Amino acid sequence: MLNTPPSITPTISFRATCARALLYILIIGAMMQGVLWETGLPEKIRFSEVGFTESMQTLWLLISCLLLIYARQVLGGLPRVTLLMFGLLGAALIREQDAFLDAYVFDGAWQTLVTLLLLPILYCVLRQRHAFVREFEEFVESFAFGLFAAGFLCTFAFSRLYGRSEMWEALLAERYVRVFKDAAEEVTELFGYTLLMFAMVELVLWIRRRQARSQ
Repeated sequence: MLNTPPSITPTISFRATCARALLYILIIGAMMQGVLWETGLPEKIRFSEVGFTESMQTLWLLISCLLLIYARQVLGGLPRVTLLMFGLLGAALIREQDAFLDAYVFDGAWQTLVTLLLLPILYCVLRQRHAFVREFEEFVESFAFGLFAAGFLCTFAFSRLYGRSEMWEALLAERYVRVFKDAAEEVTELFGYTLLMFAMVELVLWIRRRQARSQ
């Protein structure tokens, strides 16, 4: 009978899982307290580009991009998968600055920057698509991928549908005020970005565990 090599699939201890779960809950709780604080601000600031919620969206995206750079350039893990994720989250980070870029650079600046970021990344990934698929098949088995998928769907699918003006106008009728719609969409989007940031933390830890077990 042939001996099969031992699996090097990285595992997470129960204690570490509980500790990280508690940390993530505390972060979410603190974040939602910030959202509650924002509801008391003047109407022109609440859930605007300069408000707490959108500022936190930018912060989570920035942290996520920095973690991806660390995972790819320092740890050298999943170079093609992390490159594509960096393109997606980097594009979202640029998109969140659309008002500033349109006002202080030029109208449509964010679309130009997103195009300049994504086109070379997509070209590189497509050129190495077979290696990308192999990396993706490894990544899809991880907890980090589950968080990433949940965050991606929450941010780019659910929040857009949940924040539709038509639904809130029908729900609130004559009591409709735009801030309800803005709050629903932006807070849901913030939660999605939070999950994506957690996913990048888990990705870095997963890559480090894999490297430690393969040595």
